[in-house]
Amino acid sequence: MKKSLIAIALFVSVAAVAQTDKYSQMMQKNLVMMDSAKTIDDLQNVAGAFERIGDAEKTKWLPYYYAALAQTSIGWRPDVKDKDANAEKIKALLAKAENIEKNSELYAIENMCATQQMMVDPQTRWATNGKEAADALQKGLQLDPNNPRLYYLQGMSLFNTPTQYGGGKDKAKPMFEKSVALYKTAQTQPLYPKWGQAQAEAMLAQCN
Repeated sequence: MKKSLIAIALFVSVAAVAQTDKYSQMMQKNLVMMDSAKTIDDLQNVAGAFERIGDAEKTKWLPYYYAALAQTSIGWRPDVKDKDANAEKIKALLAKAENIEKNSELYAIENMCATQQMMVDPQTRWATNGKEAADALQKGLQLDPNNPRLYYLQGMSLFNTPTQYGGGKDKAKPMFEKSVALYKTAQTQPLYPKWGQAQAEAMLAQCN
C-alpha cells in the first residue's frame, strides 16, 4: 500500500512538472513571436495565442497580460483608427487576468489603454480617460512602488504634458531616472515582464 501511494505521488509530481514545462515552452515561443511581430495581424495572432494559453491554464494571469500587451501594441499604431474598440479588447483581457490576480503590471497596461483612448481627443477626454490613466498608475504604485515600468509611464505622461499644465522635461526627468535605476536592480522572475528599460533610457537622454 505504501509503495502504491509513493508511486502515485511520483506520477502526479512528474505529470505536474511536464505540464509546467509545456506551459513555459508555449509562453517562451509566443514571447519570441511577439518580439518579432511586425504587423497588426502578427500582433493579433500573438494576442490570440496567449489568450488561448490563459483559457487552458485557468490559474495563470501572465498569458492574459501578454495578450493585453500585444493588443496594446496594436493600439499605439497610427493606422488603428478605432482606439475605443481596441481598448475594449484590452479591458476584456485585463478582466480575465484580474480575476486571477491583481498586480501592478496589469495596472501598467490599464494606464496605456486609457492613454490611447485619451489621445483620440485629449482636450475632451482628459477628464475621463486621462483620469483613468493617472488612477491606474497610482493603484499600480500602491501595489508595487518598485515597478520600473510605472515610473517610465509616469515620465511619459509628464513629458507629453505641456509645461503650463505641470509637465515638461524637467518634471519627467526624475521619473525616468527612477525608472532606469529600478531597472538596473530589478530581479525578474522567469516569464515576467522585462520591457521598458531601453525606452526609459532613451527618454532620459532626451531630458538631459
